Amino acid sequence: MQEEASAPRHRSQCRLVGVGVGPGDPDLITVKAARVLREADVILVPSTERSASGPGRAEAIVSAACPELGERLLRVPFSMADRDGVGPRRAQAWEASRDAVLRAFEAGATVVCLATVGDPSVYSTFSYLAAEVVKALPDVCVEVVPGITAMQALAASSRIPLVEGTETLALVPVTSGMESVDLALSSADTVVLYKAGRQLPEVMEHVRARRMDDVILIGTDIGLTGESILRVDDTHDTASASYFSTILVAPARTKTGGRL
Repeated sequence: MQEEASAPRHRSQCRLVGVGVGPGDPDLITVKAARVLREADVILVPSTERSASGPGRAEAIVSAACPELGERLLRVPFSMADRDGVGPRRAQAWEASRDAVLRAFEAGATVVCLATVGDPSVYSTFSYLAAEVVKALPDVCVEVVPGITAMQALAASSRIPLVEGTETLALVPVTSGMESVDLALSSADTVVLYKAGRQLPEVMEHVRARRMDDVILIGTDIGLTGESILRVDDTHDTASASYFSTILVAPARTKTGGRL
């Protein structure tokens, strides 16, 4: 009985929602995402080493799309410093974010959202946060609102379809290793590479060696004012790129409907 007495007042109604806010352009937030954000009592926005004391990308998107929600935004730490595994900084960030959610529920909030760039189901911090919150509060209702991904936005901006007909698509984080990159390049028709910025020269060496006859694009800051889309050939210098870079390798389609 004592354990029940210390539980949050609205425990059976608590909702934790991961909201995808797209890659950068606030106009790409879905109608549902905007509605759910407006329903939230607290909206967590990731603050990383990259954003320092300023707004992160998710916060900037939400602020532009829904400026009236400013007072509900709460920055929580998400560390990108640990490149492999669950290091101490990453674990501490998860714990701090979890505690922020639990404090919000204890204070009477019934809906807490995490605004995440892209889609909450694609390489997102939301899955880690949700797992930590569920451990502490098993009755919480976890929901996901999908968002537009960087690869979709890059395909739209460049007018290069991701896949046609019977073509296959592979999405690979470069951080998984070059063997995974090579496997995708040799087996899938279209390959999208995320998290390539820090290893771009090595990645492009592999891409050029295997797919130089195909369409190769490097998209950086897609959907933002400084958006850059580079169509790569042998003459381009690809020595560096932002962490938020997406590489698209697509077949050189020469016949309409050729892969149907």
